[in-house]
Amino acid sequence: MPFADRRDAGRRLAARLDRWRSRDVVVLAIPRGGVPVAFEVAGALGAPLDVVLVRKLGLPFQPELALGAIGEGGLRVADPDLVRRLGVSAADLAAVEAAERSELERRAARFRAGRERVSAAGRTAIVVDDGLATGSTARVAVTAARAAGAARVVVAVPVGAAQAVAALHANAGGAGRADDGAGRADCAGCADEVVCLECPPEFTAVGQWYADFSQTPDEEVTRLLAGEDCVPGRAPGDEDVTVFAGAVPLAGRLTVPDRAAGVVVFAHGSGSERYSPRARSAADTLHRAGIATLLVDLLTPSEEADRARLFAVELLANRLVEVTRWVRARTGLPVGYYGTGTGAAAALCAATDYRVEVAAVVARGGRPDLAGKRLGWVRTPTLLIAGAHDTALRELHRDTCARLPGESRLAIVPGATQLFEEPGALDAAACLARDWYREHLTRARIGGAAGRHSR
Repeated sequence: MPFADRRDAGRRLAARLDRWRSRDVVVLAIPRGGVPVAFEVAGALGAPLDVVLVRKLGLPFQPELALGAIGEGGLRVADPDLVRRLGVSAADLAAVEAAERSELERRAARFRAGRERVSAAGRTAIVVDDGLATGSTARVAVTAARAAGAARVVVAVPVGAAQAVAALHANAGGAGRADDGAGRADCAGCADEVVCLECPPEFTAVGQWYADFSQTPDEEVTRLLAGEDCVPGRAPGDEDVTVFAGAVPLAGRLTVPDRAAGVVVFAHGSGSERYSPRARSAADTLHRAGIATLLVDLLTPSEEADRARLFAVELLANRLVEVTRWVRARTGLPVGYYGTGTGAAAALCAATDYRVEVAAVVARGGRPDLAGKRLGWVRTPTLLIAGAHDTALRELHRDTCARLPGESRLAIVPGATQLFEEPGALDAAACLARDWYREHLTRARIGGAAGRHSR
């Protein structure tokens, strides 16, 4: 089971869609199951969320088997070969379509609750569902997004049948033609890009790839679309916090699971770290292992606009020290660092500061070498993670590891490049980090408890 539930799938999908953050994007969810997934994606990307209303045309005596799908504006996709092979008459198909159009209109009225549709004109439309079985519903959704003026259409799903994913890339006429209801057909049902986290070879149904695939009620869909749910991606024990580095307020998100073994502070060279889907995906892995996290923006929004500050390692390290002192006092837990980008160097520099005690450092990619001479002072157990296909940084990490006087290890993620964008690469890196923290945070906590008892 790769996904706990739709929200978990949405957070992991958002990590693969990070390159669309801060772009002119609209997220279009296919209700109902696609809405919780899309809610996480939209929140992570900072994009508006709406539904693209489509309905499956099911076989009359086996509704789960899709003959095609319909969408708003009279759009329809049907598989004529399947209709003919199963002996479905035109009258039977028309009756199914009439019933589904009635349901589509009901959903439009309920889900939008009088709100205007979010405009997709000139934007990239990311069409999200909880999975792809035949792909017929997604093809209608793509056609609807193009009809709404989308400049580019991306289909994003957590899991899908390989054949359905391939069909969305291919000429849509081969698997069914989009029909505008007046007999005019086009082949607009294929996407410009398809992002699918899992394409298992033994695929029978979307639900088999979720631990919890319970039905999404209309009330939840309405609430999510109205933005009335909790903060996207919020886990039990979450809270938004403000940490002051001197007079500078730094925004963060602190998550403390029950009986946490330690707390990991995420450090990146840019701001908006607490919104990064890549960081949140790694943090989720740690939460499941009973490790608390603090995702903090080491730069304010105005500072982030100054590119020179992204490489101000000493500034970032000093702020990380202030954050560490705050979170240690707040939680009482041993502290670890998870550094990416120039935050990798900042984490190593901060770990050498006499004002803090750091139990473990993980640097995933990034530029730990920018710590310079401070590398020779690092006694904190350090794990460096590099991609096997990122030759330049892999060797740089190897050299950095050799310069660390304390316990250190270089881990190589097979098939990964610099940004770990390949399927499974981010998860592999997060699991390596999790295991490193489990060992060293637990050791620090036991050592701290022993010290207290001996006094």
